[in-house]
Amino acid sequence: MRLVQDLLDRLAEIGADPPGITREAFGAGENAAMALMAETARGLGLECGVDAGANLTMRWVGSDPSAAPVLVGSHLDSVVHGGNFDGAAGVVAGLAAIAALRAEGFRPRATIEVLALRCEEAVWFGLGLIGSRSLLGRLPKGALDLPHARGGRNLRDCIAGCGGDPGALGRPLRDPRRIGAYVEVHIEQAPQLIEAGQPVALCLANPGNVRHPHIRITGEDAHTGLPHRFRHDAALAGAELALALERLWLDEEAGRRPMAVTIGRFHTLVERHAMTVVPGAFEMSLDLRAYEPAHLAALEAKLHGLVGAVAARRGVAIDLGPRSAAAPGVMDAAILEELAAAAARQRGLAPPRLNSPGSHDANNFAAAGVPTGMLLIRNRNGSHNPDEAMETDDLLAGIGLLTLWLAGRAGH
Repeated sequence: MRLVQDLLDRLAEIGADPPGITREAFGAGENAAMALMAETARGLGLECGVDAGANLTMRWVGSDPSAAPVLVGSHLDSVVHGGNFDGAAGVVAGLAAIAALRAEGFRPRATIEVLALRCEEAVWFGLGLIGSRSLLGRLPKGALDLPHARGGRNLRDCIAGCGGDPGALGRPLRDPRRIGAYVEVHIEQAPQLIEAGQPVALCLANPGNVRHPHIRITGEDAHTGLPHRFRHDAALAGAELALALERLWLDEEAGRRPMAVTIGRFHTLVERHAMTVVPGAFEMSLDLRAYEPAHLAALEAKLHGLVGAVAARRGVAIDLGPRSAAAPGVMDAAILEELAAAAARQRGLAPPRLNSPGSHDANNFAAAGVPTGMLLIRNRNGSHNPDEAMETDDLLAGIGLLTLWLAGRAGH
């Protein structure tokens, strides 16, 4: 479908930032991508609007105003020097599915909406999924005061500057009980479909997460010759904590309890570190994720136990700092079966059922009680890097499946 490749190419131009793609949330890149989607949607005859969270809604109004709308969505921002497809492919898929249905003369009974949700990536404010949190009234206390990673402008001013109304974000902008379904299309973030030899998978669940973006370890600066028993080495305490978290991860996996640990920041203080100084200060970040709320809570309790043990053993103080969290997202069983039935109608498509390793806006819809589903698209090189390797034909296979599902959900 020419529309799909054209949109992907234009998005790549918007975000071009060698060696990869950068579409800064609430910045020029995300705004230009939003404008491109709105222009395309109007060309398809859709109604466009911006909500109080500055999310873009592109609406194909159905014939039955009493029918709960069916939503398809994802995001358009990227990490710094990421790839072109993480998030954006899902918004393109929604518009392409509507274009296909319109070309076939389909008329929906229930309204179909494509959402371009703001700031899914946590790199910009230390808090992810901001667009869906705003939409569903799930922004944590103090979120509007968080500073943007580039320039420091707070989230409140960023939302207002992009046409939103941050004063209206203390409650859900949409009643979750009046949303018929939400489906998200997203590239896979581990090469599971490469292994399976299939272009599309049905997602079973997304992990929730607990994040600490600014962990601070405080010990004592000292001379490099100081014997071990006298040291309060903040860097070695950070290393010990990191290795303890990895041992926890491996133990959980051995017990068939899937989870993940990611330490993205891990460093002494740049203005003070030196080869001949035992570091008295160290900083790191932590993303801890799991697929079930009880498991995530248990892991967080274990984290606090590890922190206390390392701090006592090393004679340092460990401050976990700010905390953010996202609920796990378990996909709706009925939507899974509907998608499987639609796949059975497509020749040669046998999508496996897989967990996604990433948290997505779908998490918030599922946690709010909205029937939620996800399609994962084959992608060889993971995401959040310049080498995302989704093939357009694979996305088209996912769009075909989404189109069939929408026809069934919105046409009854």
